[in-house]
Amino acid sequence: MKRHTFLLILGVLSLGVIQAVPLLNGADQIDKIVSLLKSKRVGLVVNHTSLVGDKQVHLLDTLLSRGVHVVSVFAPEHGFRGNADAGEVVMNGRDKQSGLSVISLYGKNKKPTREQLSGIDVIVFDIQDVGARFYTYISTMYYVMQSCAETGVEMVVLDRPNPNDYIDGPIMQDSLRSFVGMLPLPVLHGLTIGELAGMIRGENWGDTHSLKLTVIPVKGWQHGDSYILPVKPSPNLPNSRSITLYPSLCFFEATDISVGRGTRYPFQVLGYPDKKFGTFSFTPRALPGFDKNPLQKDKTCFGIDLREIEVSGGLSLKYILDFYRIADQGKSFFTRPRFFDMLMGNTQVRMDIIAGKNESQIKGRWADELKEYRQMRKRYLLYPDFRNFD
Repeated sequence: MKRHTFLLILGVLSLGVIQAVPLLNGADQIDKIVSLLKSKRVGLVVNHTSLVGDKQVHLLDTLLSRGVHVVSVFAPEHGFRGNADAGEVVMNGRDKQSGLSVISLYGKNKKPTREQLSGIDVIVFDIQDVGARFYTYISTMYYVMQSCAETGVEMVVLDRPNPNDYIDGPIMQDSLRSFVGMLPLPVLHGLTIGELAGMIRGENWGDTHSLKLTVIPVKGWQHGDSYILPVKPSPNLPNSRSITLYPSLCFFEATDISVGRGTRYPFQVLGYPDKKFGTFSFTPRALPGFDKNPLQKDKTCFGIDLREIEVSGGLSLKYILDFYRIADQGKSFFTRPRFFDMLMGNTQVRMDIIAGKNESQIKGRWADELKEYRQMRKRYLLYPDFRNFD
């Protein structure tokens, strides 16, 4: 489905007329972008989601066709073309079509160096986020903002909607800071990448206050509006259901429970090689375009299928609590406890699960800090906020 088929319907009741307003991402406003970049040497932080217009042409190709002087491309996790597995090192290379060098920002080199930014006047960031703190594209943006602030390079962020537009989860503790959580945000931060860039600079996180930042906002969208991505944002988020479930199921990555990596429906099923976990079965395989070495590879897993049942957006702890109870392994259920804490952003949630707390008791612990976060968030909004949101 094309991006421009997503319409905000405005009812003009007095005239009995329905007017369709097209949604325009920041990258779709190409004349405005070209005007900002005129006569400048440009670096792009982009990937396979950086598409422009109804024809879905890559931003790099679009800018080159308009005479913009692009000198280099920086690639995040999953690479410039988006085909690297989660956690797989992305190598430097060269784009075959344009001949430009592609510099990896995943692996050992997560932050652009002064040398890599030499000869660049402005960095353009255009990557589709999914609204979860541990989705690493926003960590890449944070590092790029730091480097630009340190070197005096301007930065332009081309905004896109947040498909998981909720606010929930604990605020990340600084002691758990990692590439899957660089910032003091809740698990679901309720911001677009443009708004988040404004927050990073406004709060001076990472000494970014001196950064010259321009955000080109989305037109025809506001918080609470649904948004279906025209292309999968990473190999294991192939559709809207996987994106919706991702914030709740990602915590299983710190356990031996499979989230369906190595199938064509990752983050839509849960299972383990034991029939006590459910009647639905699947077998993870090495699957090109999804995962080359999935958890529980070639083993039949039993569990639940979330593809056909009604699921709600936001952050749910139901799945991790249910599987923890069925496993009956105590704290050993968390095979990578430190990683679970890093994903969650605090150590208390894992302790509460082990102690037998229910979801409402666990979520109650972060109610006050979320209230404070919501107040801070208001200062950086570029769009009307959620309806009936206090």
